[in-house]
Amino acid sequence: MKKDFLSIAELSREEIEDIFELTRSLKEKTYRREPHHLLAGYSLAMIFAKPSTRTRVSFETGIFQLGGTALYLAPQDIGIGTREAVKDVGRVISRYNDLIMARLFAHSDIEELAAYSSVPVINGLTDYNHPCQIMADAFTILEHRGSLEGLKIVYVGDGNNIAHSWINFAARVPLHLVICSPQNYQPDPQTLDSARAAGLSTIELITDPIEAVKGADVVYTDVWASMGQEAEAAARKKIFMPYQLNLQLLSHAAKDALVMHCLPAHRGEEITDEVMESPNSIVFDEAENRMHVQKAIMVKFARHHARK
Repeated sequence: MKKDFLSIAELSREEIEDIFELTRSLKEKTYRREPHHLLAGYSLAMIFAKPSTRTRVSFETGIFQLGGTALYLAPQDIGIGTREAVKDVGRVISRYNDLIMARLFAHSDIEELAAYSSVPVINGLTDYNHPCQIMADAFTILEHRGSLEGLKIVYVGDGNNIAHSWINFAARVPLHLVICSPQNYQPDPQTLDSARAAGLSTIELITDPIEAVKGADVVYTDVWASMGQEAEAAARKKIFMPYQLNLQLLSHAAKDALVMHCLPAHRGEEITDEVMESPNSIVFDEAENRMHVQKAIMVKFARHHARK
């Protein structure tokens, strides 16, 4: 296992399955209120260049349940890459803490942070990918369906960090993945080529949302304009409106298709209120599972690469 968790593409299938197995155990212990202080005495530094409700609460609560402590560093606290060089932050923070979770803009920044940190760095999100989210999503699908193999998972929306992480996951676990995005908003070609070269999954790019969701077992969407793209929001809304996940579009999927969204959701834009609140929606199951999966990730990486 590598020191850092920066991308699902850097995990083996066995490591993914090990994380899921530990997640099940930790979730059961959480529900039973059974102590599981596997990281007692450990400290987690949480570096945020991008704020997030779920990322902060899930990591901070998770490390507390594991017996450790968390330190929240807001964007103004460090000014990573502007007020202070990324490599200097990595070398200093890792001398104080046992783990670092960073939620940044540029993926190159988290790679540099990891290169200069002496302790494991966990990717809480970059503009390129969001591996903790997709690990939680996949675990949630497993809970509801029992297996991922043979499922048709359709992502409808911007070819963003969520799409990239699903593509990376498909390079490690066999499934039928469809990415449905407008022209000029499709995912990174190199990421796509690399996943297809792995030969495990069927990965399709389709621009027609109705065609894409036909027979889908899972339909997934995300906001049309991510943090940092606010100036493009109005233009994107016009382009992406045909990709809205509404009851009409969902009617083309399998009757029991699961509906997913990584949140926060802009109801009435990428997804309607009716779909968010429908019996098909497992949006809040996946939100909860962020904490359980991230606890397993922290345990696996912290204990495998314990401070010497």
